[in-house]
Amino acid sequence: MSTPFEPEDGDAVLTVEVGEAPPDRLDRALAAAVPEAAALSRTRLARMIAAGDVTCDGVPVADPKARVRPGQVFVLRLAPPEAAEARPEAIPLTVVWEDADLAVIDKPAGMVVHPAPGSPSGTLVNALVHHFGAGLSGTGGAARPGIVHRIDKDTSGLLVVAKSDRAHHGLARQFEAHSVTRRYLAVVHGAPSAADPRLRGLRGIAFEPGGILRIATNLARHRTDRQRQAVLFEGGRHAVTRVRPLRVFGVPPAAALVECWLETGRTHQIRVHLSYAGHALVGDGTYGGRRRVRAAGLPPGAAEAADGFPRQALHAATLGFAHPATGAELAFESPVPADLAALLGALGPGSG
Repeated sequence: MSTPFEPEDGDAVLTVEVGEAPPDRLDRALAAAVPEAAALSRTRLARMIAAGDVTCDGVPVADPKARVRPGQVFVLRLAPPEAAEARPEAIPLTVVWEDADLAVIDKPAGMVVHPAPGSPSGTLVNALVHHFGAGLSGTGGAARPGIVHRIDKDTSGLLVVAKSDRAHHGLARQFEAHSVTRRYLAVVHGAPSAADPRLRGLRGIAFEPGGILRIATNLARHRTDRQRQAVLFEGGRHAVTRVRPLRVFGVPPAAALVECWLETGRTHQIRVHLSYAGHALVGDGTYGGRRRVRAAGLPPGAAEAADGFPRQALHAATLGFAHPATGAELAFESPVPADLAALLGALGPGSG
């Protein structure tokens, strides 16, 4: 448990109490115990420990590997927060379509959607403020003008931005009702198949006509790693992902190009669901670990290309919704970006 931020001698502080059965070292225990709103990564916590900004009983704790006890209380001294208002930056922006109410953006991989601790600049919001000026919805606040939904930093592809408040509210209602069409292309380890008895025996897994894999679980923050999501069946939030194989590479299957679509939209949903099914995204170090692609049956160099892919192989390829002002049905497609196209080229023609 933890207390809210409070001023103390001019500093902002956070008091954190370690829970039962904590991780075996201080930086991990703090990462598990601090509230999500504090946005303190384990790396930042380790820096704070080294700087003497973490104390226990008034004494600095300088070793991030120090062992902790259940119920132990630590005080974290926090640097003053930066101004929340996003500053305009002249960052190239691909605007697929726009009118007075909204704009559809094709985001490159590697770009964070909005400023946050650790990413105060260089974000999509910084680019939007420069490109559209004051012509963005203020519903999301000064730090997130126009932002209705997000895609991960290392996911490429489409998202819609609200330029008016009526558009923001109308789009938000569609996302809440799960009526927005979002389809993703992904390259995964192995290939999901209805003939796989392991998949058929996995809780939350079902197959629908056409070989479509349906994954239905609950998702929530991981108990010890607050940067990740975890599959649950009690608690958390309901999440449903459907997956359709498009092309299979290698015999036996080493990798596959799949199409994914969301019935719900949770943080990291596709990534964590595919990992749970045993078919983690190629390049996803968070949910795929150190898994490598088997070279058997692939063209020379294909396995190396897949193992060296520098991001999760996920692209938001299509986006569809009703215009919040006119009611017109809009649909957009984004071509596969160059890095993902090169990976698919290295894997060869495949089958299916």
